[in-house]
Amino acid sequence: MRVGSAAMMDRYALLGNPIGHGKSSFIHFAFAKDTGQDIDYIALETAIGGFVAQFDAFRGGGGRGLDITTPFKLDAFACSTELRDRAKLAGAVNAMKIEGDRAIGDNFDGTGLTNDIQRNLGCPMRGRRILLLGAGGAVRGAIMPFLEQRPAELVIVNRTIEKAQELVRIFSPYGSLSASTYEALSDQPPFDLVVNGTAASMHGELPPLPAGSFAPNGLAYELAYSKGLTPFPHAARNAGVTRIADGVGMLVEQAAEAFEWWRDVRPDTGRLIEQLTMPLM
Repeated sequence: MRVGSAAMMDRYALLGNPIGHGKSSFIHFAFAKDTGQDIDYIALETAIGGFVAQFDAFRGGGGRGLDITTPFKLDAFACSTELRDRAKLAGAVNAMKIEGDRAIGDNFDGTGLTNDIQRNLGCPMRGRRILLLGAGGAVRGAIMPFLEQRPAELVIVNRTIEKAQELVRIFSPYGSLSASTYEALSDQPPFDLVVNGTAASMHGELPPLPAGSFAPNGLAYELAYSKGLTPFPHAARNAGVTRIADGVGMLVEQAAEAFEWWRDVRPDTGRLIEQLTMPLM
């Protein structure tokens, strides 16, 4: 699928595995249509272990930019000839801009998440108590954008406390944050924002989060999207939380960051998020 009528349009692609249900192509074509851009955007399901070959072929064919999804964000990090600060701190790349021999890597996951929480959901983070569940790539990408909003407290909880403590060590020069076990959360007051960055919901599981961790008037945010009422938002609802969101807004917002980086024009996101959002039943 293409947008525009030019004979040779700039080429972009999504690399991941699997990508059968990805929405990136739809999102970028909608952005291109709304902003009058001529682009060609394809989804390339890439074999495990085959990222470098796919990347080289795309760049050799004149490709201008890439979105990177699971499980290749570390491969993209390694293939980047230059890394922007967010990617360096996250230790992973989810978007690349190709300019000749230059392959510039960035990470917009955390920025997209922060934009969705504050702009779209109207939940200011400054002065709030925030809890991040997990210590993987999604959480790592979110920490710096979260700290930039100057929350009152940022706590990272993980089953393996050492992984959370390592993130605290890396990011402590940029703001105040702490690590916790799930058990220790029972002694803490409720959090204004709880973000599930674990893979538990993808497997129909729930992290061992105490019900008292949720502030009823706060926001519970599930990074997984279009999955309906997974165990995490279900637990939040049972704890009395009335504001629950999934990751579709983050998906659109991080795509908008990449699109603006590639095309020097900022697409509107609100209407597209509304169109893609599924009710959490």
